[in-house]
Amino acid sequence: VQLQASGGGLVQAGDSLRLSCAASGRTFYALGWFRQAPGKEREFVAAITWTFSNAYYADSVKGRFTISRDNAKNTVYLQMNGLKPEDTAVYYCAGKLRTGVTGNYDYWGQGTQVTVSS
Repeated sequence: VQLQASGGGLVQAGDSLRLSCAASGRTFYALGWFRQAPGKEREFVAAITWTFSNAYYADSVKGRFTISRDNAKNTVYLQMNGLKPEDTAVYYCAGKLRTGVTGNYDYWGQGTQVTVSS
């Protein structure tokens, strides 16, 4: 099982980035994005169910971030608009096998760094 995240970078406040997570090896109930800033705990950002594309967001990113998926490419995207310095973190994608988007995720990809300068 592999979850390959990409798309991070250094941008200025107000800019956009799109993260990608290519999944292989398993069929997941949901794929999610999490982030961890220095000195902080990892937090949920967004998740999407694979079959019905139901999307869920943390309050801090609602209206700015959009999660989507491409079944043909087995890839989930996180479009991040209106980036703020507080969005700076390492972003991880994760796959969940069981029903629901909360709780423990079963597989994790490597992180991709997002840095937003003010």
